[in-house]
Amino acid sequence: MQSLYGAIANYKKLNYMENKKSRGLGDTVAKITKATGIKKVVDTVSKVTKKPCNCGQRQESLNRLFPYNK
Repeated sequence: MQSLYGAIANYKKLNYMENKKSRGLGDTVAKITKATGIKKVVDTVSKVTKKPCNCGQRQESLNRLFPYNK
């Protein structure tokens, strides 16, 4: 079971991500992977295998290809 501190930290993280406006699909994917914990797993695997994940480049590419026009 998750501790109260962990629950509060997750709430603050999700609240921050909801308030930050997405520029495109890349930002949305980044928010989802961070909220679900996938980002942490990818970073750990990347560190162990010593291969870069290129998440930032992928995020920027997706933002350019699929921007949110407002």
